[in-house]
Amino acid sequence: MQDQHAIDAVKRWLGRDLASLAGTERRVLDYLGQRRTISRDTTVPSDDGLGARLADRVASFGGSWTFILIFASFLVLWCLLNLTLGRAGFDPYPFIFLNLILSMLAAFQAPIIMMSQNRQAQKDRLAAVHDYEVNLKAELEIMALHEKLDQLRSDQLAHLIAQQQAQLDMLSKALRRLEGGN
Repeated sequence: MQDQHAIDAVKRWLGRDLASLAGTERRVLDYLGQRRTISRDTTVPSDDGLGARLADRVASFGGSWTFILIFASFLVLWCLLNLTLGRAGFDPYPFIFLNLILSMLAAFQAPIIMMSQNRQAQKDRLAAVHDYEVNLKAELEIMALHEKLDQLRSDQLAHLIAQQQAQLDMLSKALRRLEGGN
């Protein structure tokens, strides 16, 4: 989209020179000039490594009601078993070994969940950029359509005015002939 008409259109539509546009805006203008679609499916799973996919699965399971119910059941069973066995239990009250297990679980689970959240934030940023590109292209297409409609309307009005002028000229000639013939 490098012809002079396109450069003028960019100035009209975006209020800036072509050289001052960001990469995203240039890409949208290229797609617009080539009449290609810019939309794509952003929900397609990316080809990330095993660790990233594992982090997503751990975060998904760790934030589910299934996990909460299983873990709550495990804690209740642990406490009931050790309270029932008293001092003979493998982790008598105040459950120091349970506290150690919970601390270790939290130490591993928190960074894994943060990794998953960072990946999701990156996906959200990419989706937002894509939404911006699609919206900008749609706006530019609409502006181009408005210009075309305005041009068509202007051409049509000019044609109508020319036809009316021709009819007025014919009427004037006919009127002069009638007046001259009397």
